[in-house]
Amino acid sequence: MRTSNVLQGLALVAIFGGTLGACTVTSDNPGTGGATGSAGAQSTAGNQGTAGTQTGSFEIACTGAKTPTVDASAAVKGPCDIYAADGGPCVAAHSTVRALYGGYSGPLYQVKKADGTTKDVTPLMAGGFADSTIQDAFCGVDPCTISIIYDQSGSGNHLTKAPAGGAKMTPDDEAKAGALPVTFKGHNVYGVHIVPGIGYRNNMACGTATGDKQETMYMVADGSAYNKGCCFDYGNMERNSRDNGEGTMEAVYFGTCTIWGKGAEMGPWVMGDLENGLWAGDVSPYLNAKPVTFKYLTGMVKGDAPGMNHWAIKLGDAQAGTLISQFDGPRPSDRYKVMRKEGAIGLGTGGDNSNGAIGNFFEGVMTAHFSSAAADEAVQANIVAAYGP
Repeated sequence: MRTSNVLQGLALVAIFGGTLGACTVTSDNPGTGGATGSAGAQSTAGNQGTAGTQTGSFEIACTGAKTPTVDASAAVKGPCDIYAADGGPCVAAHSTVRALYGGYSGPLYQVKKADGTTKDVTPLMAGGFADSTIQDAFCGVDPCTISIIYDQSGSGNHLTKAPAGGAKMTPDDEAKAGALPVTFKGHNVYGVHIVPGIGYRNNMACGTATGDKQETMYMVADGSAYNKGCCFDYGNMERNSRDNGEGTMEAVYFGTCTIWGKGAEMGPWVMGDLENGLWAGDVSPYLNAKPVTFKYLTGMVKGDAPGMNHWAIKLGDAQAGTLISQFDGPRPSDRYKVMRKEGAIGLGTGGDNSNGAIGNFFEGVMTAHFSSAAADEAVQANIVAAYGP
């Protein structure tokens, strides 16, 4: 059974599905959640794109001023410079650790005190690591949370705390700003520590892949922080925070949830969350998906062009070496043969706001392009250069 609705004032078709989540089947009845709410006012971070023109059932075209972040003259390139040169510019670029363009000097994230005052954290220099002294000086001994993870791409696809959804019917919490101190290349920075109840989302993201269209996404995460809860994801999700059925998601997952699919042994694994299914390949168990043993990992999920029925999963040690092709082939079943991606962006939860996961997130990007193998390897080399010992 499906019904349609108008989502957040735009004529977006919202298909309310069941509420499979948290690695537990709760109900097959359609959700009835209605509007998902908004994150409230955000600080301005220069000229940023704004979600605007609707061009399809779920597709939103970016409008407004877009900051040109690709700097061909930049001495150091970032992952999004590499993907832009490959023909697939980033439509979202999120990190509390570093700039993801060689020429980017805008805000990376915002911290907030209990009294509501906020402060943006910027890189030490264009293309560089976050200046954590800004956070330290602002927060001091007071508790702070990460209130915005800015989109560096210029599309305005910032992440704020997730609204209520089908599985967790109250808004999520923000991560504690000082919960994950780490040091990379001698720079003290902070990651995003996800625990049950914490999650970020942008249900009005613009420029992202919808339907059966192509995309590439990756996240850099902590290989030692995981659980079997649903779902430590980063990527493409439903616009109404509901389970809208198979194929309405395409996100990177890391953990040991086994209710839908699994890899070899006991995990943890990098898998693709395609909704109502965590897949390490095209069957389960997919024995080519070996347990991740890296201290920090690069997890990548790619969906090919319309009609191709083709996707891929890659993973790598974020501190050394090249990517491993875990899977490259057809979708796992006819239910995913033609994808129905909706184009929202989420971090730390499942598509229906299933909110039982643990994980540590450092960076992630999304494109609307099926990147070349050469570009993926160049991005991995860039990650290793930043996160390696």
